[in-house]
Amino acid sequence: MTAYDIIMKKRRGGELSEDEIRFMTEGFVKDDIPDYQMSALLMAICFNGMTPSETAALTSAMVNSGDTYSPSAELGRICVDKHSTGGIGDKLTLIAAPICAACGVYIPKMSGRGLGHTGGTIDKLESIPGLKTSLTHSEFISVVKEAGFAVSGQTGTLVPADKKIYALRNATATVDSIPLICSSIMSKKLATGAEGIVIDVKVGDGAFMKNYDDALRLADSMIKVAKLSGRKCSAVLTDMEKPLGMAVGNAVEVIEAAEALKGNAPADLYELSIAISAEMLSLAGKGSPDECTELAKEALSSGRALAALEKMVSLQGGNPEALHDYSLLGVPSDVREVVSETDGYITGISCEKTGLIALSLGAGRQFKNGDIDPTAGIIFNKTVGSYVHKGEVLGKLLTSSKRDMDAAERDFRKLFRISDTSPEKRPAVLKIIRS
Repeated sequence: MTAYDIIMKKRRGGELSEDEIRFMTEGFVKDDIPDYQMSALLMAICFNGMTPSETAALTSAMVNSGDTYSPSAELGRICVDKHSTGGIGDKLTLIAAPICAACGVYIPKMSGRGLGHTGGTIDKLESIPGLKTSLTHSEFISVVKEAGFAVSGQTGTLVPADKKIYALRNATATVDSIPLICSSIMSKKLATGAEGIVIDVKVGDGAFMKNYDDALRLADSMIKVAKLSGRKCSAVLTDMEKPLGMAVGNAVEVIEAAEALKGNAPADLYELSIAISAEMLSLAGKGSPDECTELAKEALSSGRALAALEKMVSLQGGNPEALHDYSLLGVPSDVREVVSETDGYITGISCEKTGLIALSLGAGRQFKNGDIDPTAGIIFNKTVGSYVHKGEVLGKLLTSSKRDMDAAERDFRKLFRISDTSPEKRPAVLKIIRS
């Protein structure tokens, strides 16, 4: 077996065996397979695709390249996880995980940082004073036992093959291959050991998957890999044609999540939070999706979900008072209100450009180890479907860094499409696919 033969087989459209995929993956991690040969294989996969069995084999090889965890064995209860393919204003983990914890389901959540215009859960949580996201394994399990969920940064020993392969994909224009996206996402989820996995597949302008058909193909691929790996999985296709909720940033998204847990969520955020939570609860055996929808609503309305978030924040070293006294999260030194220059209905908000403006204000990092400003971000006063009068405030731009606020204001105004007619309402949940 040689790398040359395997590349040639895939280039000609052949189906690779599990042994061939493992040979290439293990060899690349150990530096026995050079970058140029792995690049050739990735390009062949990009052109010719992979069967579900091939994708599952690649996922398994990536999982086995590093540490794996079995939290259910340590916790004595089924564990469920969720993953988002990335969007703008996505603070769902901060709402859905407490809801599920309040319903008696353990959520051991390993999350990432933001890079570019999409945010990361770890960055959002670290805007809470004192909160630690670098936990030892024993600390992580202890927090889950006591609070019902914990959120920790991913360790460097988790799926090292993905980290190495992704860097190569990024440099060789092979990022948008659905089998490669699927194996990247699912390898991390399978390595963390949850029996049930809910994938939030974002669709639209602010998402990686810009169109519905590609999102559907990705969701189908991930569900097949989960089934072949012996895991339960649901995929929820969700709208990302506009930012989720009314806040984009770090501290501002923590505030919006806290308000959602107090019963003050915008309609789209509420709909999606309940839908994702219900899928997670159903995979954990708490009942049918309809029964779990009612469980999620009750956990939210009763205040039990908010209490779960407060407990998790406290156990991870943060100040839970920051979920009530928002000044503890920091106050931006520069706030710019942007008003409308015309009357009409808001028919669209450019989602990806919203993320880029938040990035320009300091809410994200433009390179891997860059700093972020936790107070920076955007708060919308109006959303799609709202009627706006000339002179009314469209939103606020926030930062504590030295930024070009005039340019940010000009760009922010350009986000909005305004018309004389009201737009057709688009649901937050587009489709749910269950294994």
